[in-house]
Amino acid sequence: MKITLAYVCAVAGMTLAALQVQAESLVDGSAEAGKNKAITCAACHGAAGISANPLWPNIAGQSAPYLVAQLKAFKDGARNDALMTSQVMMLSEQDMADLAVYFESLRGPAQAVADPDLVSKGEALYRGGEVSKEVAACMACHGPSGAGNPAAKYPAIKGQHAAYTAKQLRDYASGARASDGKTRVMRDIAGKLSEDEIVALASYVQGLK
Repeated sequence: MKITLAYVCAVAGMTLAALQVQAESLVDGSAEAGKNKAITCAACHGAAGISANPLWPNIAGQSAPYLVAQLKAFKDGARNDALMTSQVMMLSEQDMADLAVYFESLRGPAQAVADPDLVSKGEALYRGGEVSKEVAACMACHGPSGAGNPAAKYPAIKGQHAAYTAKQLRDYASGARASDGKTRVMRDIAGKLSEDEIVALASYVQGLK
């Protein structure tokens, strides 16, 4: 499909309309039960869902539908990571729901951009895409502030570690990450980005609030 500015604007409009504050989670789980089950998660993702290792993702404030989808992908082998696979194998669907609702309830991360010198380049890509490469604006799916779209299972990416975001973009580009049908969009986009563009985007996303 050819990506045009009109298409980007249309998708962005639909995304903005969908980004309503959720009074309740879209996943039927218990945050209280999830908190009790999240003890082992803290070893990598931090007690408050914010990782100290920039190569491990922050998951505080992440939408529950997206978290459940990723846990299932790790469990069924659609997404591969030795650490995560070993952790999810014993989780039931209810466990996943409880964990997802718990981490969704936590305050999301807030960080500065990784490299202030790359703000202009990163912002231009995030908000306007790259028409010459037919790369859509990131905000079309992830929202102007990077809050994502829970109903569509598009993740929140604001405040995410730049190192982690850059790695995911590289993995999409190489095909190393291909966990579900919707990542086809990410693979197509990431594959058209240069390394400099990936670094600039990841830096900018880290500073979104």
